[in-house]
Amino acid sequence: MRQIVLDTETTGLSPEQGHRLIEVAAVELEQRKRTGRHLHYLLDPEREIDAEATRVHGKTWADLKGAPRFAEVAGELLTFLQGAELIIHNASFDVGFLDSEYLRLDVRHPGLASCCRITDTLAMARELHPGQRNTLDALVKRYAVEERDRSFHGALLDAEILLDVYLAMTGGQVGLAFGSGTASAVAGGAEHEVPRPLPADRGLLPVWPASAAELARHEQSLQAIARESRRPPLWTMSGGDRR
Repeated sequence: MRQIVLDTETTGLSPEQGHRLIEVAAVELEQRKRTGRHLHYLLDPEREIDAEATRVHGKTWADLKGAPRFAEVAGELLTFLQGAELIIHNASFDVGFLDSEYLRLDVRHPGLASCCRITDTLAMARELHPGQRNTLDALVKRYAVEERDRSFHGALLDAEILLDVYLAMTGGQVGLAFGSGTASAVAGGAEHEVPRPLPADRGLLPVWPASAAELARHEQSLQAIARESRRPPLWTMSGGDRR
């Protein structure tokens, strides 16, 4: 399964008002693991950047003059995205800007949704955590993802953060292998060996309490099940709720 975590920065809030892309980042995953492949462009938007947008990402038009224009990277970017599942936070915003840029180049552009599956992590978060704040910063804290300095937003930085959040939101753990006295768990693409001491009396069934990290991963798995089935797992529901 090929997935691409994508983020953009722009001159303003609306392509319908003539705003343009200034930065695009796309980070590739295969089977939920980083491949090391990514694309990252800083772009000349060919127009001024709104002051409010500059306060978010720290960039002015003067900073970007001399950078490639979107037309110069459009083909390479589309080839990279083709056929992948795009993981985007508030996908309608980024996809709207990307489609607008492609339509400037070719009015017959059918839209990214015609060649990619699009997954919106904001919509996922709202299903999992209704009534709560579901910004990227809020999800970083909720899922105990490593925090980075976001004094200014950047497309590549935010894509890397979203990648970690997405893996945490969707369960992180992708496989288990058990050996003699050892549990091996693969979580978020990293394998961790957890030594299990054998009990002194081999005739007794050993019971090891779950660690805090294991309990957190279990909760993430339950949330992933709830999201996919649109209802909590049966074993977490009371008898009256199962009907």
